[in-house]
Amino acid sequence: MNSGKTEQTVFFGSGPVAAASLELLLTHTNVEAVITKPKPPHHRGSVPVLELAEKHNLPVVTVSTKQEVDNALTGHTFASRYGVLIDFGIIVSRAAIEHFPLGIINSHFSLLPYLRGADPITWSIANGDHETGVSLMLIDEGMDTGKLLAQKNLVLSKTETTPTLTNSLIELSDSLIRDFVPHYLEGELTPYDQQNQENATYSRKLDKSDSIIDWSDSAVNIERKIRSFQGWPQSRTRLNNLDVIITAAHVVDERGAPAAHRVEDDQLVVFTGEKALSIDTLKPSGKKEMPISAFLAGYKQQL
Repeated sequence: MNSGKTEQTVFFGSGPVAAASLELLLTHTNVEAVITKPKPPHHRGSVPVLELAEKHNLPVVTVSTKQEVDNALTGHTFASRYGVLIDFGIIVSRAAIEHFPLGIINSHFSLLPYLRGADPITWSIANGDHETGVSLMLIDEGMDTGKLLAQKNLVLSKTETTPTLTNSLIELSDSLIRDFVPHYLEGELTPYDQQNQENATYSRKLDKSDSIIDWSDSAVNIERKIRSFQGWPQSRTRLNNLDVIITAAHVVDERGAPAAHRVEDDQLVVFTGEKALSIDTLKPSGKKEMPISAFLAGYKQQL
């Protein structure tokens, strides 16, 4: 074990959040091996966790199912007393958890028991929450129901997008791992139950249909969703015969029929079920993101 680093762990993770988290973890923790999903057939894009593991010469085990995770753990001799799981995308079994004497630590990006489940970052923005945070948890067989090692909140400014908030929470997550896991490994930290579990909430996983803007909703709610759905599934609508993705907007105190719009000077205002949205930036179909002034310069006659 390298001097100054926390004792070794096995890292479970597959997505881009996992890759960013692993890169930070490597600065203060020895990673014995990485368990991740394989590169999909015919996939031409990057596979960030695999690429990072290769860069750091880390042993890699690829798995696609819960059973393959079990097989990987029984088929390899790992010395680590605990695992770290972030953005893995596969539910692990009790046998997998119990393979490690101190369990598997998950960093969940909400203040549990609020927003258990998928996409908590997205829904914290879409819901208009005043704060979110990170919960360091020992996973069990439930859906984000395990005992906590630590929690820390992050006050929201109401300007975050899912990509920017994700980056902030990755940093916060790593600080919790760095500060609290060593105490847990030394037996100085006792895991504790989540509070007020009777009031637990669950975030559902987004799907492609969420991308279609419902202009009968309020301007406030639509603006939140535009920020929260950045990256994926985005926020799509049709203006006359133009398909566009709206990437930024702000609420204005105007009234009109939902989905109707007006154009004046360098302003495009779309009416909603309550107030209206003035569009700041958007992407016409097949084009790059542009400010509203550039969009109107090229498309005003079609609106």
